[in-house]
Formats: sequence, structure tokens, C-alpha cells
Amino acid sequence: MAVTGGTSGLGLALVRQLAAMNACVAFVARTAANVERIADETGAHGIVGDVGKKEDIYPIALQVTASLGGLDVLINNASSLGPVPLALLADTECQQLEMALAVNLVGAFRLTKALFGALAASAREGRGALVVNISSDAAVNAYPGWGAYGASKAALAHVTAIWDEEAKADGIRLLAPDPGDMDTPLHALAIPDTDPATLKRPEQAAAEIIEKMLDALPVRSTLLAGAHG
Repeated sequence: MAVTGGTSGLGLALVRQLAAMNACVAFVARTAANVERIADETGAHGIVGDVGKKEDIYPIALQVTASLGGLDVLINNASSLGPVPLALLADTECQQLEMALAVNLVGAFRLTKALFGALAASAREGRGALVVNISSDAAVNAYPGWGAYGASKAALAHVTAIWDEEAKADGIRLLAPDPGDMDTPLHALAIPDTDPATLKRPEQAAAEIIEKMLDALPVRSTLLAGAHG
């Protein structure tokens, strides 16, 4: 399985828990030193790349399939807030909106499209295939200041729902779970003065998402079979 944004927050918690379950995992992040550190820690395959950049998508996809020998599960977790600190839409630069869309929506779309054949092959071979696009309650609630992020996540959730209908013939499921407000570096960037004790731990959110993934696969043990990630 593959996880984007795998060196911090929810992505890191997912990589650690899945590796501890003996799943075959590849993860993607932008900073080479962090990728190397987490790969050494977990034994997962680290890939340096930026899903917000069109030119990085196919190299990432090729490294994912080469590292894992195929693909059963893709988790599009990498996210951008857009403006930092958060800004009202009237104060948001067009480039900041474009960045949120490039990572949260278009990047997830491009990577899923690039890996669609590998996922369909896994489904044909009976292991099932699953795409998990990490959403947010900002996709459905109009929070002032969260316009760029919320709009991108709302679009991602709807793309996920449509693609889930369209991909049934290929045996591929798509989910867009909302993990809740978590104590992550991204949340700290968004609202620096939040008390971490009021937020969900990313480890808890990761465990909940893994449970949803296991339920969505045709055989719960598929994720841990080790044939592909």
C-alpha cells in the first residue's frame, strides 16, 4: 500500500501502524532527509516527491509499483492549507488557492489515475483495491478562514464519490473518511494556539482509518498478506 504525506501527522501514524502490522508499505514526502529517517525507522519504502507537482506524479507512481510489485491500497493523505496563516477568501491570493487545489485535489486525482491500472490488476487478482482520500469536516462546514482548504476537500470528497461509482466495474473502492481534528503539524500551522489536549491523536485516527480499510477490502487479511502494498 502507498501513503502520501507519510513523514508527519496522520500519514506518519499510518505508515508506522501499517508497518507494525507487517503490511508492505511505500510512502511519499517532499523532504529527502525525513523520508530517509522514516524509512530507516519503519522499514517502509520511502519515495521523495511532491504530489502537488505534475512532473513528480509518474516518477512517484513508477517507484510505488516497483517497490511493492503492484498496489492494493492508495491513501492520498498529503494536504496543503493554502494560505498560512489562514485567511479569509477575500484576502487569499489566487496562488494560495491554486496550491491547496494542486495538492489536495489535483494531486490526489493525478496519482490515483496514474496508479489506476495497478489497482485494477489487484482487484482482478482477487485481493481487492482501495483508494482512501483523506477528507475533513471543512469539506461540509463553512468555517471562516478555511476557504481554500475546505473548497479543495469538498471537491475531493465529491470526486471520490463519483469515482467510487464509476470504478465499481473495475473492482476498485474509493472512500473519503474525515479523521476529525487532530494534533498534527498541519493543524498547528492553521490554529497555533489550540490546546493539543482537545484534539484527537493521529495514532487514534490512523487506527480508525485502518479499520475502515480492512472492512472495505474483500478479505480483511489482504492488507497484511504481504504480496503487495
